[in-house]
Amino acid sequence: MNNSVSNTARLLWAALRALLVLTLVTGVIYPLAVTGVAQALFNNKANGSEIKADGKVVGSSLIGQQGYSLDYFQGRPANGLGTNSVNTQYKLILSGATNLSADSKVLVKQVEDAKAAVVKNNSTADYKVKPSQVPADAVTSSGSGLDPDISPSYAELQVHRVAERNHLSVSQVEKLVKDHTDGRTLGFIGEPTVNVLELNIALKSLVTKS
Repeated sequence: MNNSVSNTARLLWAALRALLVLTLVTGVIYPLAVTGVAQALFNNKANGSEIKADGKVVGSSLIGQQGYSLDYFQGRPANGLGTNSVNTQYKLILSGATNLSADSKVLVKQVEDAKAAVVKNNSTADYKVKPSQVPADAVTSSGSGLDPDISPSYAELQVHRVAERNHLSVSQVEKLVKDHTDGRTLGFIGEPTVNVLELNIALKSLVTKS
């Protein structure tokens, strides 16, 4: 009887020690080590890839923002978010796609309406946009609905409208787009992109100086 109790106590003590050691290693030492490395080597990414303007955090380079006036460059549509009541209530806290099939009449209508809006909004007195010029990312949302980037072709499509509404020259705005176009990752992965938030911050700065 005494041996049985002694063995049980010994096993429980060994299990408790193993639990304490594993808790210390996996719950304290490892997280602190990973956090330390991340803060030291990847500080910006580890803290949410924050973008600052005038000394304040205005967003993240990883999350697209909605609601820009037509004075600014527009991002991709976020149709997927609007179909969820929770997303509608809390704006862009959650991500989500439309989950509509390619032959969905609802999706086709959304794309047609978006294309018509892009053509109308970006046509100026001396620059008329053709429906064939509208790129896919201008009329479709991404899988998350929070894509922060647009294609260079969509950014260029908006240049004349942005220049006219902000009393800037087309060449000035074209230079902004060129300066904020990121190439393919490692030179061959993906496609060139333009971060809308960073571009609009630069635009606002240029307008202020003008």
